[in-house]
Amino acid sequence: MPAKSTAQTLLEKADKKANSSSGWFSSSSTKFEEAGDLYQQAANQFKIEKLFREAGDAHAREAECREKSQEANEAAQAWWNAAKAYKRGYPDLAITALSQTITHLTKQGRFRQAADREKEIGQIYLQELNDLQKACESLERAGEWYIQEDAQATANACFKDAADLHADLEQYPQAIARYEQVANASLSSALTKYSVKEYWLRACLCALAMGDTVTSKRNLTKYSSLDTTFSSTREAKFINIITEAIEAGDVETFTGAVFEYDQVMRLDNWKTSILSKIKKNMQTDDIGIL
Repeated sequence: MPAKSTAQTLLEKADKKANSSSGWFSSSSTKFEEAGDLYQQAANQFKIEKLFREAGDAHAREAECREKSQEANEAAQAWWNAAKAYKRGYPDLAITALSQTITHLTKQGRFRQAADREKEIGQIYLQELNDLQKACESLERAGEWYIQEDAQATANACFKDAADLHADLEQYPQAIARYEQVANASLSSALTKYSVKEYWLRACLCALAMGDTVTSKRNLTKYSSLDTTFSSTREAKFINIITEAIEAGDVETFTGAVFEYDQVMRLDNWKTSILSKIKKNMQTDDIGIL
């Protein structure tokens, strides 16, 4: 029979302590504090052994002991430690642990940290589980909390990522609303004003992906009134050219304009994808006309 690992021995000691009856001279909160310490030690040993599922489970049991001994800060930290262990291959468990962390943080009014953890959940949904809808919801929730904490730049980054995801999900009106929200927040600062044309470009592309050239043109006019330099930018000129090409059903002009724009500005994956959708819509419409 193989010898028990240090982690396993500590875990058994922790279980024994947590399940023991409190003696005459010790309170149950002392019992759970001590059990929590043992679970934490066991978790750290499991990490050394690279057993991350077991480490996460031990931290989760530590967190439950911290809750029973009314140690709210320590409970929040233990759940977060559990999440970090679970992130090594157990995304669903990581999300559950992070949600528990957030519950503690929001109760304590620590919304900045809650937003950080919510953003982590968004990243797990996006990168590990490929659930764009859930990722979008988490990023928007995080963004709202960042605004509450006056962290406008961090909120903008969350809302911009959420807008990109709305567009990937073909939820174009929601995407446009988020891009405009980020642009409006960025207009007021000299440091962020330069990025506004990028958000407006994306918003217009969303309108065109819906086949709504009227909204695209109306929005171009609106954006130019908010920033008078916008109409002379390469972004605004590009939107004008492709909007006219779409209205004329001129796929050749559209393709040429996209090629030329890419030579100067380099299209990222998001723009390439949405422009492909717009072109496909134009070609489908052409078939319909014929």
